[in-house]
Amino acid sequence: MSLFTRVARGRLAAWLTVAAALVVGAVVFGLPEPANPDPVSATGLSVTWQSTQVERLRDQLPGSDVQPAVVVVSRADRAPLGESERAALAGASGTLARLAAGGRVGPPQVSPDGTVALVAVPLSTAGGQQAVVDEVTRLRAALADLPETLTVQVTGAPAFTADLTTVFEGADATLLAVTAAVVALLLLVTYRSPVLWTVPLLVVAATEQLTLRAVDTIVPALGIHLQDGQVTGIASVLVFGAATDYALLLIARYREELRREQDRFTAMRAALRRTAEPILASGGTVVLGVLTLLLSEQETNRALAVACATGVVLAMLSALFVLPAALVLLGRGLFWPFVPRLGSPAREGRLWDRLAAAVVRRPAPVAALATLLLAGLALGGLGIRTGLSETEQFRARPEAVAGAETLARAFPAGATQPLAVLTNPGAAAAVAAAATTVDGVASARPGPAGARVAEVDVVLADEPGSAAADRAVAALRDAVAAVPGSAPPTVAGADTPRGALVGGTVAARYDAERADTRDLRLILPMILLLVGAVLVLLLRGLVAPVLLVLTVVASFFASLGAAWLLFDHVLGFPALDSGVLLLAFVFLVALGVDYNIFLVTRAREDARWTGTRDGTRSALRVTGGVITSAGVLLAAVFAVLGVLPLITLTQIGVIVCVGVLLDTLLVRTVLVPALAFLLGDRFWWPGRIRREPDAPEAAPAEPVAARD
Repeated sequence: MSLFTRVARGRLAAWLTVAAALVVGAVVFGLPEPANPDPVSATGLSVTWQSTQVERLRDQLPGSDVQPAVVVVSRADRAPLGESERAALAGASGTLARLAAGGRVGPPQVSPDGTVALVAVPLSTAGGQQAVVDEVTRLRAALADLPETLTVQVTGAPAFTADLTTVFEGADATLLAVTAAVVALLLLVTYRSPVLWTVPLLVVAATEQLTLRAVDTIVPALGIHLQDGQVTGIASVLVFGAATDYALLLIARYREELRREQDRFTAMRAALRRTAEPILASGGTVVLGVLTLLLSEQETNRALAVACATGVVLAMLSALFVLPAALVLLGRGLFWPFVPRLGSPAREGRLWDRLAAAVVRRPAPVAALATLLLAGLALGGLGIRTGLSETEQFRARPEAVAGAETLARAFPAGATQPLAVLTNPGAAAAVAAAATTVDGVASARPGPAGARVAEVDVVLADEPGSAAADRAVAALRDAVAAVPGSAPPTVAGADTPRGALVGGTVAARYDAERADTRDLRLILPMILLLVGAVLVLLLRGLVAPVLLVLTVVASFFASLGAAWLLFDHVLGFPALDSGVLLLAFVFLVALGVDYNIFLVTRAREDARWTGTRDGTRSALRVTGGVITSAGVLLAAVFAVLGVLPLITLTQIGVIVCVGVLLDTLLVRTVLVPALAFLLGDRFWWPGRIRREPDAPEAAPAEPVAARD
C-alpha cells in the first residue's frame, strides 16, 4: 500500500471518528431527563436505621410536612433585651403568623439571663427544597423592620437547608471555570506550545460536559437520588483530572513515535498500541474502585459511584478515539515550536535519567529513606479527630450557623433541632419521663400525636453533632426502648422495633457517622482486593502487584497525616468529617495506582530487551516528565474542590491532592524504581520477562553536550 493511500485511509478514519463522537454527544444531550427520585431519607440511609424509620413514621403525624424555623433576637453588645425591644419582637408576631404554616406562632421565649429571645415559626416543607428556600427568604425579609439595635438571625432546619442551597448557587460554574483555568495553565507549561494545549483541553472539557449530562440521565434512571453540588462537583473534577492524564500519556507516546515514523497516522497507531493497555488498566482500576461505593449505606456515595464510573469510562473513550483523531488531523505543526521530526533527538528525560542513575547506585538506602519519610508523615495523623458538628460544616459562616451559636449562648445548644422520639400513643408520657432521666437531655415533652404513633420532643443540652450529643443519643435510645409497650408501628422493610425510636436531624447525623464506619470496614478491603486483582492480570505476577498496593496504602496514610497537620495547625479545622476517610481512600488508591501502572507497564515493555533494572531506568527516563505533569495536574484539579463552600469537599480535595503528589514525586519516582532495582527480574515473580534479541529502533538520543 502506498504512503498516499495509507494517509487517505487514515484521514478518512479520523474524520469518521470525530463525526461519530459528535453524533454520540448529540444523542446523549438529547436523551430525556428522568425525574429525580425522592431521597430514601434526609441522610440517604435506608430503613434499617432508626432515624430513617422515624422520618417515615412522622408522615402519620398531623403537620408532618412542617418544620420550625427559629428566629433568634439579641443585642450586638450581648446586654439584656430592653422592654421596648421585647415589645417590638412581640409586635412582629402578626407578620410572622402570616408566614407560618397554620397561621399561628407562639409568643417569644426569653432566655433566663434576658439576653436572647426566640420565636419558633413553623414553615411548610411540602413544596420541596426550593420552596423551603423561598419561605426562609420571605421570613428573613419580614424581620427587616425590627429595631436596628437588635441582631436578628433565622436558624433551625429550614434555615440550614436554605443556606446550604444558597452557598452552592453558582458553585458549579465557579468550579468549572477554575478547573479549566488550572488545566489550561498546566498544559501550556507542560507543552510550551501556544497551540497544542488547546486540543486536549477542548476534548477534556467536552467530555466533562457530556459526563454531567449523562449523569443527569443515568443516576435517576437507576432509582438513585442525584444530589447536585457535591456529586457533580467531585465527578467533574475527576473527569477533568483523569481525561487530562490519559491525554498527556497518549501525546507523549505519540511525540515519541513521530521521531520514528514519517507518517503521522502510522505513528499514532503505534502510540495507541503502546498506551491502550495502561490507559484501560488505569481507567478500569478507577472504575472498579469507585464502584465499590455502591456498597455504601449512603445514597450520596452510591450516586457518586455511578457518576464517577460514567465519567472515567467516557474519559477513556475520548483518550483512545476522539483525541487521537483530532491530533492526526491537525498534523505535526500542533507541536510548534518544538515539532518532532523524523530522526530528531529526544529532549525529554534528562532530569529523570539522572535521578534513575542515582537511585540505581544505592537502591536499598533510597527505598529505606522513602519508606521512613512516608512513615513520618503518617505519624501526623495520630491525633486525628473525626466528626464535625452541624455548625462546623461550612467554610463560610451563614446566618443559620450564626443564629445557632447565638442561641446556644443562652438556651440549651440542642434547642434549634430537638430529637423526635416516636412511640405508641399510650406510652408517650412514660417515654417522656424516661427521656428526662438521661444525662445530656435538657427537656422532654409530648408533641403531636396521631391514631397509631405519638411524638416526644427531646432537647439536648449539647451542640448537635458533638461527641457529648452523640453519647446522649445512644443513651436515650437505650432508655426509651426499655419502656414497656412503647414500640411504634413497624416501617415497611424494617425489623419490628423493640421499643420507642429516636430520630430527628441530630440522631440522623449520629446514624450517618455509624454508617460511615461500617462502610470503611467493608469497602476498604474490597477496593484493595479489586486493585490488586487488576494489577495481577496486567503484570501477570504477584510480587509487583503486592508491592504497588502496599506503596499506595502507605502514601494514603502519609497524605492523611500531612493533611491533618495542615487542617489542625494552619486551616484551623476542628475535625475531619466522618465521610472524608472513605472517599479519600477510594480516590487515592484508585488514582494513585495509575502512575505506578504507567511506569511499570513501560518498564515491563523495555525489560524485554534490556532487563528489569535497565528497563526500569529507561521507563523512568521516558515517562518521568509526562507522569509528573499528570500527577501535578491531577493534584491541582482536586485542590480546586477548595473553592466549594463545604469543609468536607475541601478536606477531600486537600487529602487527595497531597496523596497524588506523594505518589507522583516520591512513590513512583523513587520508591518503586528502588524496589525494582533491588529485586531485578524477581520483581515480576512468578511471571517471567521474555527476552527479545533486538530492541526496536529508537529515536536518536540527545547528544551529551546538549544535555549539559
